[in-house]
Amino acid sequence: MSHSAPPASALPAGTLFLMPAPLDFGCEPPAPLEAALPRLAIETAARLAFWVSENARSTRAFLKRVNAIAPLAQPLQAVQIAELPRAAHKQGDHAGGGGARFDARALLAPALAGHDMALISEAGLPAVADPGSSVVRAAHEAGVPVQPLAGPSSLLLALAASGLNGQSFAFNGYLPQEAAARARRIRELEALALKTGQTQLFIETPYRNAALLHALAHTLQPATRLSVSQGLTLPAARCRTLPASAWRQLGADAAPGREPAIFAIGL
Repeated sequence: MSHSAPPASALPAGTLFLMPAPLDFGCEPPAPLEAALPRLAIETAARLAFWVSENARSTRAFLKRVNAIAPLAQPLQAVQIAELPRAAHKQGDHAGGGGARFDARALLAPALAGHDMALISEAGLPAVADPGSSVVRAAHEAGVPVQPLAGPSSLLLALAASGLNGQSFAFNGYLPQEAAARARRIRELEALALKTGQTQLFIETPYRNAALLHALAHTLQPATRLSVSQGLTLPAARCRTLPASAWRQLGADAAPGREPAIFAIGL
């Protein structure tokens, strides 16, 4: 007597892996993948056929690099990559002020059908200073196991290298672009850092790095320490922490260039 397969809802859920990506997105030349990611992450990426991605094109480029080290279990053309919708990855996964949250349950269909899958961003750890937390939240709500894999996080690497307080810190995303609003926000974050000792981290679109550094150097109190990290995990990696007054004296010589950067202020 034949036995029919159980319905998909009765199958054990696959695992959602949080896949780290190297920090060389947009940088030339890229670092060797095996120098940036542990072997477990590379081998896990090689076997997975289902992905949720910030950008499908960059994910395919990542999988080509994986394939050069650990051959993919299926042709790249057969790998299914679902992109996070633009609203989630440009405006954030979690709406504030009572706004609607992005519902990511549909993206987990492969896991609910019993397949392991991965969430990946363009650089670093997904859902940390990058989109994807809505997918992780939906996985927990649906009973899908979540397994983060070890890999680089630009925020934590920059914090560790800064010499600022690593026991209490906050990531603030992007600062306002308009000069007056940006200056107000810088003073707010500085006041918080000086009052509580909590390191304040933030980022900027790379082509505005120089403008932000100039604003920081000329808005912060002279003794407030400012750290700028770029190219982390790359051969040209650099991290520099100086009082705001020293950054001001350096002027154009301190220009950070157009690589992704992490800025931090504190004691």
